[in-house]
Amino acid sequence: MDKFVSYGKLSKKEQKKLSAEKRRDWNGFNPVTRVVPDSKKVYRRKPKHKADFSED
Repeated sequence: MDKFVSYGKLSKKEQKKLSAEKRRDWNGFNPVTRVVPDSKKVYRRKPKHKADFSED
């Protein structure tokens, strides 16, 4: 049985190893590519469809 050593007293290498074990795995999910939709009341300068504003 290992003796308990507080996190602050561990070596930097051991702290890094312990932190890596605690960190969650994304399992191939990329959080950057997903965007939460804005409120419907937000003013948007960008036209919704470029075809609506074409001069043809």
